[in-house]
Amino acid sequence: MSLPAWDDVQPLALDTAPVPAYGIGSLADLLPTLVAHQGVDGFTPVIPELAPADRNCVFLIDGLGWEQLKAHPAEAPFLTSLLRSSRGGTGRPVTAGFPATTATSLASVGTGLPPGAHGLPGYTVRDPATGELMNQLRWNPWTDPHAWQPYPTVFQLAHDAGVHTAQVSSPTFEHTPLTKVALSGGSFRGRVSGEDRMDLAAEQLAAGDRSLVYTYYAEVDGKGHRFGVDSDAWRGQLMYVDRLVQRLAEQLPPRSALYVTADHGMLDIPFDDESRVDFDADWELRAGVALLGGEGRARHVYAVPGAENDVLTVWREVLGEQFWVAGRDEAIAAGWFGPHIDQRVYGRIGDVVAAAHADVAIIASEREPKESALVGMHGSMTPVEQLVPLLEVRS
Repeated sequence: MSLPAWDDVQPLALDTAPVPAYGIGSLADLLPTLVAHQGVDGFTPVIPELAPADRNCVFLIDGLGWEQLKAHPAEAPFLTSLLRSSRGGTGRPVTAGFPATTATSLASVGTGLPPGAHGLPGYTVRDPATGELMNQLRWNPWTDPHAWQPYPTVFQLAHDAGVHTAQVSSPTFEHTPLTKVALSGGSFRGRVSGEDRMDLAAEQLAAGDRSLVYTYYAEVDGKGHRFGVDSDAWRGQLMYVDRLVQRLAEQLPPRSALYVTADHGMLDIPFDDESRVDFDADWELRAGVALLGGEGRARHVYAVPGAENDVLTVWREVLGEQFWVAGRDEAIAAGWFGPHIDQRVYGRIGDVVAAAHADVAIIASEREPKESALVGMHGSMTPVEQLVPLLEVRS
């Protein structure tokens, strides 16, 4: 697998931004590869290193980046053993996609499409039909999910092809719009505890001659946001999820493959004025801006009509040594959101897109008080955010 040259990045040149490995090794390529090996029509194996298995399980650990995992072998001995390919599988990084954020990544996993196609290109983006910002994680304000993301999920297509398909997650996610557009197909099985999810995922794998099962755990991400990566709370969650992976791996039925991955990595942003640039207190950055979307390390900036070039110029002048700052068409041409953009998605992308290169964030203390107070953040194309594990256990 060929991945971008992550160690050779120059912050002022857009063409050196390490664009996600769409089509060769991104989250969007995982499920298409698995179901192609299961005989589902319309898919080809995109990640050739993944060998066929009759029963496939994907366990997505929210917020567990490749670099964070490698830095904590003592807290995650079982996961670390998979990095060394010692248990009948392989360990490698893949890229999340841009932006490296939960709503975008889950849609990429479930649809097998990059953000420019599935249409969830950020944490908050402008709805061209209303002119309002839409939070794609919380789906607020509400809009028709299947108009927003019209493509069938890989789960749906596998289910239609006779593969036993199930999602095993928290009961609170069963009826959310994000689940409907990204992770639906087959049956949803809600379980509260992580242990119950692992046990049920193993049962669902064994329920079909061909099976595709997805399961999920959120609190590694939650503790990272609240307390920071490498905090005691975060380390405790890593220790817990390591035991969950081992519990599931030890229950795999015959002819199964378990893939452990994540939606993004994370880094801590210091609480100082240089590291946290406050949009709400910076008249230069606010000038000509109608809406501020995205999140601290991956901003969609929507300009007042006619001010697009001025906003791009100012943002580059103010932030150009710490961010890759691109106009909408530049970001699209550079492939940040994938090899092509659906027309319905074009207006959701900011007139200006700013992706952090340094350990900084653009916060908005008044309009985004909760997000601005987070310790751990993510979203951009740096290795610590973009690279996620793809670990394999086979039975």
